[in-house]
Amino acid sequence: MPDPIVIVDYDPNWPGLFKILRAQIGRALGGLATAIEHVGSTAVSGLAAKPVIDIDVSLSSADGLREAVERLAPLGYQHKGDLGIAGREAFSQPSGQPAHHQYVCIPDSREYVRHIAFRDYLRTHPESTTAYGELRRRLAGQFSHDREKYGSGKDKFVNDVLGRAIPPISEDAKSY
Repeated sequence: MPDPIVIVDYDPNWPGLFKILRAQIGRALGGLATAIEHVGSTAVSGLAAKPVIDIDVSLSSADGLREAVERLAPLGYQHKGDLGIAGREAFSQPSGQPAHHQYVCIPDSREYVRHIAFRDYLRTHPESTTAYGELRRRLAGQFSHDREKYGSGKDKFVNDVLGRAIPPISEDAKSY
């Protein structure tokens, strides 16, 4: 049976843990990365979350992926592929590190844009942050050992927020 899904109160130490991880990753990747972002629930002050830091790296070029894999390997990151999400490559967490998920994204990756937009929306809309935390706690209670149902239970909320955070392109705008 998989480990249970556990949602905890926001921990003010999460940003500091991210900074430590970002520094290590940044030294390894150098100019290959245009951004190293703290995303996910631990990146939103006050949001109840699984105690796992999510990190998205945006590459300066899609051609840099192979080199990024090579540069992250000495830190203990093992490339796991895209895990079914195009434009976003997953890496295993090195032993002895704070709990985190590491992703490397090609420029303009849809998933990267979605992560940043969702995080930024929640950072500026505390009522949505509270509602999302309550939803996550309820779902974790209902589906503590079923990650698929837990994840699908968040889909409507996430898609609603993304619909507000990333407005659709109008037909007029497409003609530019």
